[in-house]
Amino acid sequence: MLRLNPNVVLLTLIATLGGLLFGYDTAVINGAVNSLKAYFIDPRFTNLASAAQANAASSLLGFVVSSALIGCVIGGLVGGWVSTHIGRKRGLIVAAVLFLISALGASAPEFPFAAIGHGGPAYMANFVAYRILGGIGVGLASMLSPMYIAEIAPPKVRGNLVAWNQFAIIFGMLVIYFVNFGISKSGSGNAWLNTIGWRYMFLSGAVPASLFLILLFFVPETPRFLMLRGNESGARAVLARLVTPEEGENEIAEIRASLSEHHSGKLFSFGALLVFIGILLSVFQQFVGINVVLYYATDIFEGMGLTTNASLFQTIIVGAVNLTFTVVAIFTVDRFGRKPLQIIGALVMAASMIALGTDFWLGGRGAAALICMLAYTAGFAVSWGPVTWVLLSEIFPNQIRGKAMAVAVAAQWVANYLVSWTFPILDNNPSLVRHFNHGFSYWIYGVMSILAALFVWRIVPETKGRSLEQMQAIWQPAVSALGDAE
Repeated sequence: MLRLNPNVVLLTLIATLGGLLFGYDTAVINGAVNSLKAYFIDPRFTNLASAAQANAASSLLGFVVSSALIGCVIGGLVGGWVSTHIGRKRGLIVAAVLFLISALGASAPEFPFAAIGHGGPAYMANFVAYRILGGIGVGLASMLSPMYIAEIAPPKVRGNLVAWNQFAIIFGMLVIYFVNFGISKSGSGNAWLNTIGWRYMFLSGAVPASLFLILLFFVPETPRFLMLRGNESGARAVLARLVTPEEGENEIAEIRASLSEHHSGKLFSFGALLVFIGILLSVFQQFVGINVVLYYATDIFEGMGLTTNASLFQTIIVGAVNLTFTVVAIFTVDRFGRKPLQIIGALVMAASMIALGTDFWLGGRGAAALICMLAYTAGFAVSWGPVTWVLLSEIFPNQIRGKAMAVAVAAQWVANYLVSWTFPILDNNPSLVRHFNHGFSYWIYGVMSILAALFVWRIVPETKGRSLEQMQAIWQPAVSALGDAE
């Protein structure tokens, strides 16, 4: 078994705090959905029994819940520029600052204009703005954390180490599930939770954000970024801490050779197919419906007739399953490869979502529905959760990695936003409820999972065991074809 350099492990753990904050910040909304609805949404409508007002309220709630995803799209789009011009390390510092501002601001959107607890609907825009700022941080971290890890990790364990970032994302989600549950139990009922309790949920994110910000000042920039900026001596110094001298010289030579080849550095300089694969990996990761489970699990369980506290506890079970099977992915991604895990996981998700939709359609919503959600979560956690990030951090050549990952990550957050915003509309539409009893949307996610499996099987290349520079050779024929066409 390959022995990991302690410095590689330490830097990986620090970088994964970006993943932890990614999970923490996106999942904190889970425990606060009903409170945000009561504080910001319901006072705006006088007759929720009206179908028109009910649909408008659901649409507005979907917007508030998913507002951070607008920032995630922005963060993903600017991530390429940030990684190329500012750097991987300083880009993560920017993300940490945005996480901290968002945690403080979202917990008290009225400040300093009104007393806490007064004028909720009037300050919904402030809340959304702070969530968008946090979303920009998430968008940056979702791209830069796996990129940082991939660029410091040895090829034989790169998949394993990048998958740690997904573990951190899920661990962050599980932590906030426990925090939300603890906060909900500490107050004096739903009235307290709807006015004060939800604020503590958002404020708690300031603790990991501050820790991440402090630790980032002690990590080096990645060797590949330093080489891209012409700082070979700096890259050699960093590699001396991470690998043996012989491995360091070999890696310097590989990076230098890849950068010396003539490429425009434009997004499509290695062909459109490569960018297309990155985009579809990202889009399918969201279209399979994972964030419906992560964002709306509490709401779904309450729809099954459970109390708020029981629903939050069931959400912890979902988070524990997610974390457990992410560990399975960490130990198998470098052994079995990326493609087998992606295909098997997608098929498990397809079967689970189709079964869950059918159970809702038949009026179940009991133990069978919970089992379907847990099986679906396990399927995602062992495959499309961590492995998608591994693939995205590996398939792009050095010259376009920042730009291509930015496009792929932005596409991922657009898809995430669409799924998160449309789920309440689909799930509460009177006509769909009447005909399918809340099961329709889950069937859509099941079909998307089948398409995701077919896509990986037919189009996505295996990246297991290859260096980042060796991956460039896969796309050389496309470059040659572009040159011939010119």
